[in-house]
This record gives sequence, structure tokens and C-alpha cells, in this order.
Amino acid sequence: MSFKMNSVVVMTLLASSVQAGILPADQASNSWFIDAQEAIATKQTQATSEKAKNVILFVGDGMGISTLTAARILDGQNNGMDGEENALSFETFPYSALVKTYNVDAQTPDSAGTMTAMMSGLKTDVGVIGVDEDIERGDCATVSGNEVVTALELAEVKGLSTGIISTARITHATPAATYAHAADRNWEDDGDMSTKAKDAGCKDIADQLVNFEPYLEARYNVDVDGIEVVMGGGRRSFLPKDAAFNSADAVSAVEGDRTDGRDLTAEWQAKYTNGEYVIDQSGFDAIDADSTDKLFGLFNESHMQYEADRENDVAGEPSLSDMTETAINILDNNEKGFFLMVESGRIDHAHHAGNAYNALNDAIELSKAVQAAVDSTNPEETLILVTADHGHVFTIAGYPKRGNPILGKVVSVGATEPATASDGMPYTTLGYTNGLGFRDLGDETDADASYASAADNSRYDLTAIDTTSPGYHQEAVIPLGSETHSGEDIALHAKGPSAQMAQGVVEQNMVFHIINNALALVKE
Repeated sequence: MSFKMNSVVVMTLLASSVQAGILPADQASNSWFIDAQEAIATKQTQATSEKAKNVILFVGDGMGISTLTAARILDGQNNGMDGEENALSFETFPYSALVKTYNVDAQTPDSAGTMTAMMSGLKTDVGVIGVDEDIERGDCATVSGNEVVTALELAEVKGLSTGIISTARITHATPAATYAHAADRNWEDDGDMSTKAKDAGCKDIADQLVNFEPYLEARYNVDVDGIEVVMGGGRRSFLPKDAAFNSADAVSAVEGDRTDGRDLTAEWQAKYTNGEYVIDQSGFDAIDADSTDKLFGLFNESHMQYEADRENDVAGEPSLSDMTETAINILDNNEKGFFLMVESGRIDHAHHAGNAYNALNDAIELSKAVQAAVDSTNPEETLILVTADHGHVFTIAGYPKRGNPILGKVVSVGATEPATASDGMPYTTLGYTNGLGFRDLGDETDADASYASAADNSRYDLTAIDTTSPGYHQEAVIPLGSETHSGEDIALHAKGPSAQMAQGVVEQNMVFHIINNALALVKE
């Protein structure tokens, strides 16, 4: 098939979807969208166009290539290996690609723009969710007419079951981009919005989640049954700013952030009377996946705990792998199939805090969650994609010998003692280009404890310091209040029907088009 024929076929298919009233015309005519569809059409001439019943998209937030490498080694070393020869569960998938992550207006991206690209098939600006690049961040008036339809919304329209899981707040940028449309990623609840934005009619992200079903039905004049599974953190955006509404495991004196007096958790329960609302480990454990129609789990007032810190949660939290398995067991009750997005959000947060220990352990837990998905699904009917939204300025450097502890100090080939830098002091294999810098917090498993002190980019004598401990935070060259994202490519791993589309170096919005190719969301 020639490029010209690809273009004709693509435009014909897109036109039929626009006429059906589901795909916004501006989205279908967007150059990012069309270019990706043409690339998909080209790939279809190279391999069979297999269709999937189910798609699971895993997103390791901030899980760049160096994070994958270091997590792979740490996982191997935790299991008695040298580490370098190890492979994370998804690294054995048969297809992979490198993904370009830049936003329309930014060389180094943020999660809102990158996840919108993966969910909608077109690139957009930094800081905005579910809208195209014609938006002006923070300006409610620019939202109308610039909304894009997402893969999750299209799956709902198709009659599939849908689910969203995140260890971050469920209103945070990555999960929000599956269901919300906002001029600013920070509009997680009405308390985060300006009076001007609210008066102009824009809805906060938590409201958009709870009212996903009626809002989608009104936007496209369709009939859907709503998202089946939602699990994550972020309870504060659903509760009034009133201690009377505190949950049993509230940590703050006033848990909620809403200024409109609405209890969105109560509104959800009134809307879905057969649904299950859970807030802790015991509630999660009591879920009967075979009989549960709808599940809403909010396990923390803000982000969920780091995997290494989970046992310190007040009321207990399920692991990412446990949430993934339970979600699949609920979603697969639908004979038509399902779409599930699973985010390991705290990889990113640990990196921002300059703590490799937590970033790598959360990446390892993501690997376990992927394996749980592989074990719980039929490979002939389920496409599993594993990727990241962006990387971090996280480095693996020096010349450590094979099997040297990845969290340790550099010990050179043939040596038994740590190598020293030009200043006569040892240094670690892992480090950050910028950020908060050195911390020696011992057994502290909460990476966010790093924010208690100002940035410190000094060099320290690490001779007597255990750099493999949970509370060690790597040195950084440039002092910043938080370590930053990076701009290099990230990886995409694929297994199942249409997985062969994940090859070469691709734009990030291609992820949507691979999902669409598998599920035929906007064309039959």
C-alpha cells in the first residue's frame, strides 16, 4: 500500500468516525492524529492486523531507560543474582519501541501532555488534560471545542468495561488524562480552581470522574454505563473541607479540600447503589470480584504510599499488583472485553525527591503487576502495553564491576574497596543531575521526607554511609527544590494482538493508535 493510498484510507475511516458523532472533527483533522494513523496503516502492510478483546496499558510515571536498567539490576540482586542479566517481567515481551516524549510546546515534557498524547492520539501542551494544543493553560474559556475523546471514553462507547488504577492521586495528571478535560492539571478539586474558571462553567477533575457517565453521554449523545473500576489515592479532592467528613484513617486534621460542601464519595455511592466504595486494606480484601459491578477505592487522602512504605499506612493499602489482579477479575466479567490503565505513579515522586531506592522498588512492583496481568489474561485476546510518560535526570555512572550493588558505591573491576573521585572521596553508581541532593535518612522509607530540608549539592564523604539504605538520597550536581524530568526517549513494550505495531522510534501519541488498532475504537 502506497503512502498516498494510506492517506486516502485513513481519511475515509476518520471521516466515518466523525460522522458517527464520536470522534471530534478537530481531533480527526489534527496533524498529529493523521500522521499516526498513516503510520499505523503502513505497519498494517507489514504484519497481520490482529484484534484484541482487552487492552491493558501500564504506565510507569517517570520510568526512563536508566530507571529500567537500575530496577532490573536491583530486582536481580534482591533475588541472589549479579543483577545485570536479569529481566523485568515486561522486558521479555516480543515487541518494543522507543518513544519520543516532547510536548507541543516543550522539549522536556510533563505528565499531563504526555498522557493526553497516549490517550487521545495527538500531542498537546504542558499542563493541560484531555484537550488539544489550541488550549490556553488556565483559561476555562478555551476548553470548549478543544476537548479530545480518549481511549477510555471510546471503550465505554463501544460497550467495553473500563478501569483506572494509580498509586498517585486518582485526580493526578496521568490517571486524569484517561477521563477528564481541563485547562489545568492542577484543577483536581474546586478548591484548586479560580472563581473565574468555576463561574465560566469548568468542572474540577474529581467532579468529572464521579460524573463521568452523564458528562460523556451529554457530550456525544451516547449511552454508557460508567467506569467499572477506579482505585488510587486522592480522597481529599472528593470530600468537603470539613472535619465532620473525615475518613476513619484521616491523617490531616481536615482531610477534605472541597470548598463547595459536596461529598463526591457519597454522590458516587448514590449513583451506583450496587457499587463498592472502599478506603483500606480490609475493605479491599472483602471485594468479591465475581459479583462486583462497580468499585471505587480511595486508599489515601493524597498519594498512596511508596511500596517500601506501605506497611506504615494507617489502615493498610493494597499493592499495585493486588489492585491490578482484582481489577482484571472484575472487568473480565464483561464478555465484550475491557480497557484498563494502570499507573505506578510514585516512581516519579521518588525521583523528584532524589531517592533511587523508592523509585526502583516501585518500578519492581510495577513489574510484578504486569506479571499479574499476564497470568490473569489470555495472551491471544489481550494486548498488554508497558511504557512511561517521561524520564528523569537519573544517571548510572562510573565503572563499577559486575554485580556491584546498584545502590552502592562504585567498586572498580578487580578492586575490593570503593573507587574515589578527584576529591578523594567515594561516589555512588546512581546519581541525579539536579534536585535536592544528599540526604542520609537511614531507614526512612518515605522518600518525601527529603523535602524537610533545603537543597544540598555538596559532596560528602560516603565512606561510613550505607548508600543502599532506604533513606539515602543520591548526590545531585545542580541544587533545585525538586529533581526534574528529562527529555530523552522512553521505552514501550508490547505483548498480544497488535503488539507488532510497537517497533522502531515513534511519537508518543502512537500509543493511542496502537490501542485503537487492537480494539477498533474509532473504526470497524
